[in-house]
Amino acid sequence: MSDNTDYVPPKVWTWDKASGGRFANINRPIAGPTHEKDLPVGKHPLQLYSLGTPNGIKVTVMLEELLAAGHEGAEYDAWLIKISDGDQFGSGFVEVNPNSKIPALMDRSGPTAIRIFESGAILVHLAEKFGAFLPQEQPARAETLSWLFWQMGSAPFLGGGFGHFYAYAPTKLEYPINRYAMEVKRQLDVLDRRLADNEFIAGDVYTIADMAIWPWYGGLVMGWQYGAAEFLAVQDYKNVVRWAVQLLARPAVKRGRMVNRVVGDPSEQLHERHGAGDFETRTQAKLVGA
Repeated sequence: MSDNTDYVPPKVWTWDKASGGRFANINRPIAGPTHEKDLPVGKHPLQLYSLGTPNGIKVTVMLEELLAAGHEGAEYDAWLIKISDGDQFGSGFVEVNPNSKIPALMDRSGPTAIRIFESGAILVHLAEKFGAFLPQEQPARAETLSWLFWQMGSAPFLGGGFGHFYAYAPTKLEYPINRYAMEVKRQLDVLDRRLADNEFIAGDVYTIADMAIWPWYGGLVMGWQYGAAEFLAVQDYKNVVRWAVQLLARPAVKRGRMVNRVVGDPSEQLHERHGAGDFETRTQAKLVGA
């Protein structure tokens, strides 16, 4: 469908009707809470409030990788925040993240509780706290952080740009879909060229850069994002596909992808996580129900 060229932007924009397609009911031009609701607190020092979207998966993969590496202090409670229901606008969540986006983390391991919001900030906090998945030496550290921030700057074009107009917008418009498809393919080419000569994003070592990029771009080439794999011809990016499959084979990545997940195959969903045994309980329940 061609774009509607009759629209003329007003001199001053006002919010007089819902917009945002599938997510119109939670979009608004102001911040702050819409209702009073305290956040639950579990038994572990790390309290995660999230949803199994790409940004949420980054953090649960990191936490599961830390536990797999033997960092017992990384035990965590993961509480489900249903963004389609507006949970992110509850007063308790806004106190942890004034931007009302998942994920948000409370670190209660010290004398003073620390709030961390924005997925990239959470990854860096955890990496520095446990001394893992973020090289200390240069130039490896700079390379890792550069790719981490590449993801933070690039993914909005994939999700809010391409994903919105291709999958969620109420009307399919040629110009924005073409514009963002072009940009997403450019980003995939950036990654494909990088991974042609490197096993992982930052080099020879698995880091938080991989954990940040995989849920978005790995999910895209695996066919999980927006139903757009064929449209974007993702099979052409062979190095990205190789890397995506390689990371999915990691048990911690598989577990992290399950946490706070509410869509897709029910066997791959663990709505809340309060201990490592929850995965075993989930598997046993599946076998009983089979």
